[in-house]
Amino acid sequence: MSPNELQGCLAFLREAERLKNVHRSAHTSAGQPESTAEHSWRLCLMAMVFAPQFPELDTARLLKLCVLHDLGEALHGDVPAVQQEQGTHKSAQERADLQTLMQSLPPALFDAFLGLWDEYENASSAEARIVKGLDKLETILQHNQGANPADFDYGFNLGYGQKYMAAHPLLQQIRAVLDADTLARQQQQQEGGKPR
Repeated sequence: MSPNELQGCLAFLREAERLKNVHRSAHTSAGQPESTAEHSWRLCLMAMVFAPQFPELDTARLLKLCVLHDLGEALHGDVPAVQQEQGTHKSAQERADLQTLMQSLPPALFDAFLGLWDEYENASSAEARIVKGLDKLETILQHNQGANPADFDYGFNLGYGQKYMAAHPLLQQIRAVLDADTLARQQQQQEGGKPR
């Protein structure tokens, strides 16, 4: 690696650090706002835990997609799932931000990373479809696990990301467990009780 390429890679990594400061609408179990970097970390962990159930898939590719899927949020932040609507420019903004974030990378790495992001965004491979499903499941898992405000909308979880569950029976199985957790949290909320 040339000195200029090394400096470019380090510049990219310094810029990517901004993702640690981007908060999502979810809360951790300690009541802290969850960062996008924390979400991406646990998504990677989910992919590793369940990878043996997808023997036909490329595990390294799964992890690369997990790491890159929300990286564009480092510049303009996250749009909470409950606020996302059809016709918004979220995808275009994230892609443009990712390109800005990666401008110091060597061209081959820039192209490879952008290609992986596009693959995820368009769900154009079996790996991307699994990561899309796991991404939604990780969000629901966090919603159910978080120390959320009293008015948190657990009902949102029940419809969120359903279209991605068809990618694999395991996603449907995980979803059934998480939906049961959501219903329990919703019931506790309605009864004014504290989550267990």
